Amino acid sequence: MKTVIPEGYKSLLSIYDTQKAISLLKRLFEDRLGALLNLYRVSAPLFVDENSGLNDNLNGYERPVSFDILRSDHKAQVVQSLAKWKRLALKRYGFFPGKGLYTDMNAIRRDEDELDNLHSVYVDQWDWEKVILPEDRKLDYLKLTVMDIVTAICDTQDTMQAIYPQLQALGKLNRRVSFVTAQQLEDMYPELTPKQRENEYLKEHKTAFIIGIGGALRSGKPHDGRAPDYDDWDLNGDIMFWDELLGCAFEVSSMGIRVDPASLDKQLRLSGCDDRRELPYHKMLLNGELPLTIGGGIGQSRLSMLLLGKAHIGEVQASIWDEDTVKACEQAGVVLL
Repeated sequence: MKTVIPEGYKSLLSIYDTQKAISLLKRLFEDRLGALLNLYRVSAPLFVDENSGLNDNLNGYERPVSFDILRSDHKAQVVQSLAKWKRLALKRYGFFPGKGLYTDMNAIRRDEDELDNLHSVYVDQWDWEKVILPEDRKLDYLKLTVMDIVTAICDTQDTMQAIYPQLQALGKLNRRVSFVTAQQLEDMYPELTPKQRENEYLKEHKTAFIIGIGGALRSGKPHDGRAPDYDDWDLNGDIMFWDELLGCAFEVSSMGIRVDPASLDKQLRLSGCDDRRELPYHKMLLNGELPLTIGGGIGQSRLSMLLLGKAHIGEVQASIWDEDTVKACEQAGVVLL
């Protein structure tokens, strides 16, 4: 996918008002999310020891940004997400079931192979994690949590549109979540790619949660890649909205109930990642020393794009872009930060 600016597009907010609106939007959403999910804000690392096993391996091929530290024999990696660090933090900080944390996560995805309207080398998201009970490791609990997150997003949109009336031209996001499994999507649209299936489904249902990402479907291929050592592939998914401006399915959050010892053992074996069993984090998890949790990431720039009606992610975050992207935006009068 390349950068395509919709014909006749013009930002609803000036650059100055956009900056003010982003700041307000983030405060509003953080407060609402924290209240609905019972989360507390904490500080988080920008980098971790490369031998700790705490960094997120994402799809397994992305190279983390790493560097040596002058006065230490450690080599550090800039985090790719905080999926594992958060779970360890919940144990270290003494959180109990029903309580959780959230934090700002900033990452560099040097191997991002799509620089377009929605994808950037720079990633900013709210990472959150919550301690749950064994009986909460089920689909119904996952769905209730998804609905709370969608409520927080829609409540934030209502407030933003009250403060900035020009945003009312965007209409309202659909609060009703349609739940569908990745296998159901494959059965419904067997000839389409996963992204095309998402577009077809979201075009009709507007707000959806796609369940079951990472494991192989009946076709033998997964809907999308997901690391084997944080989400349970049977109890995870993506929150998506239909973006009328760009005419596509718009992913805002990747989340799920996290692996327990049994599902971690299974997923490491299926993905050929048995070497990770010797890492400190994985040993703790396999030994049942970490709390059971649910968690995910919610894109800050993605949410800002969606609620402020922006056509390109570079309108709400500062990054580095390829020549084709810069040219396309210049021609369309789109200002990249």
